Amino acid sequence: MSNLSAFFSQNVNSEITEEVVISDRFKDEQGKPIPWKLRSMTEEENEAIRKSAQRKVKEKGMITIDTNSEEYLAKLVVSSVVFPDLKDADLQKSYGVMGSDKLLRKMLLPGEYAALLQKVQSINGFDKDINELVDEVKN
Repeated sequence: MSNLSAFFSQNVNSEITEEVVISDRFKDEQGKPIPWKLRSMTEEENEAIRKSAQRKVKEKGMITIDTNSEEYLAKLVVSSVVFPDLKDADLQKSYGVMGSDKLLRKMLLPGEYAALLQKVQSINGFDKDINELVDEVKN
């Protein structure tokens, strides 16, 4: 039998943080790229983000839930970015936008945004193939 106490909240690393260079365009005083700091989140946080991107749609008398995937992913990224502080009013003002998601879209090139999204998905466990998970469970 395995040790059940390993699953107790005080024994689990609940938040993973990682520093990653998203763009070579943001440099420090020495000319080195500045890494962004990302964090993982709980499923509870993820569920709240997902629900905030959902809308009820009424079609032919039926009500269905529609999730705006672009809005969901943007909110997922914003919630995972710790540094730079995307909520900073001066940073938003410097790009002429209001709102963290709009700031990201203005700050980053399309490929940089895609790289950031990929890193956010990875740190939150969305990068594993179901077959990889099955193999991990077997081992």
